[in-house]
Amino acid sequence: MNTSRRILLAGLAGLAVAPTVAGAAPAPTANDVTVAEERFARMIAAAHAPDLTCARQAASHADAHWPDYVAAARAVLEARV
Repeated sequence: MNTSRRILLAGLAGLAVAPTVAGAAPAPTANDVTVAEERFARMIAAAHAPDLTCARQAASHADAHWPDYVAAARAVLEARV
């Protein structure tokens, strides 16, 4: 599967369980997150960047907001098992 399709699918998966402002869970600590969850959360966050045409902006958005998407990443990874 190519990278753009992975990002699209991750973004769609993240929309299903994306955090809301009113019911946002507390940010996880670094000890609570596995490498796979962090990578997938970063991918979902990059897919939700305001301007997807700029890779640098998507990467910085992912760096800043990946903890918000850990719950979404966990839900998707658990669904794959």
